[in-house]
Amino acid sequence: MADDPTNPDGRINTERRGPLLLIGIDRPHKFNGFTPKMTVELGDAYTLLERDDALRCGVLHAVGPHTTAGLDMPKMAPHREKGAPLYGEGNIDCFGLAGPHRSKPMVAAVQGITYTIGIELMLACDIVIAADDCRFSQLEVQRNLMATGGATIRMVQRAGYGNAMRYLLTDDEFDAATALRFNYIQEVVPTGRQLDRAIELAEKICAQAPLAVRATIANSQKFIEQGFDAAVADFATVNVELGKTNDAREGLAAFVEKRPAKFTGT
Repeated sequence: MADDPTNPDGRINTERRGPLLLIGIDRPHKFNGFTPKMTVELGDAYTLLERDDALRCGVLHAVGPHTTAGLDMPKMAPHREKGAPLYGEGNIDCFGLAGPHRSKPMVAAVQGITYTIGIELMLACDIVIAADDCRFSQLEVQRNLMATGGATIRMVQRAGYGNAMRYLLTDDEFDAATALRFNYIQEVVPTGRQLDRAIELAEKICAQAPLAVRATIANSQKFIEQGFDAAVADFATVNVELGKTNDAREGLAAFVEKRPAKFTGT
């Protein structure tokens, strides 16, 4: 595929659609191979979503027929040798590992080749919609590397140890049906529909009470990271605090008046 002289190192596009932030991986002439510029811009985009009170949900997607072939290794090698975060100092951790952590929901749309960092980014999202032409591979061991964006954890959590090792220890591809069976993705749609479906779900999330959405994500993550008792311990206090908000009053009024609620996040 021919180089694009206007976009040699790629970019991350952001587009606001009301309370939605669309975050686009844009280097299709190189199969969306990630460069240092792109990883930092991705962190910038996640941080924008987190800090802008007008934004309620993000949609991660890719320009062109493929999500990503992974990292552009020659360009990324010097950056990785420094040990700096891929997503930029002080930015939200796009992989949800070391922090700062994202608290707002993220829906991912993936298609075609979705390798390495593409899998790890989607596994760090809350919901993933996959095109039926997806080709997944976590092939770091082929490059004498270990996946460090969360695949060694999340693939085991969702699919079980043996199913995860089947693909983490080989360079074999797996398809969308396998990803769905292993709980790596939530829906498979015809190719070309993945972004529309992701936006549809994100818009539905945006219509809910944003403080409750964030509390739900936080509690589920607490269960994953700290276990049953830690998550249950929050039950007695979270709804009490949510009940003190303007949105709680609006939710009750909307119920009584039989109309859609207009939540403000306050």
